[in-house]
Amino acid sequence: MVLGKVVGTVWATRKDEELVGMKLQIVKHVDLQYRIKDTFVVAVDTVQAGVGDVVLVCSGSSARQTAQTKNKPVDAVIMAVVDKLDVAD
Repeated sequence: MVLGKVVGTVWATRKDEELVGMKLQIVKHVDLQYRIKDTFVVAVDTVQAGVGDVVLVCSGSSARQTAQTKNKPVDAVIMAVVDKLDVAD
């Protein structure tokens, strides 16, 4: 899993029928101080995250383990909205 910040939404009116009804979000990776990195991923949003939310993104075959993404052509999924990080110095 990686930490990221939702920075936008992907609109695709024509897509694989297995993805119909799924919200696609653009998520930029962040470090432990919430600083945005250059890397990003497009992820299926299963938790109704919004732009500006810090989220946990799971990728690979694990992304297909949620109720909404089971056996779907998905490689990244937003599976949690982060409320707080506790990091030891």
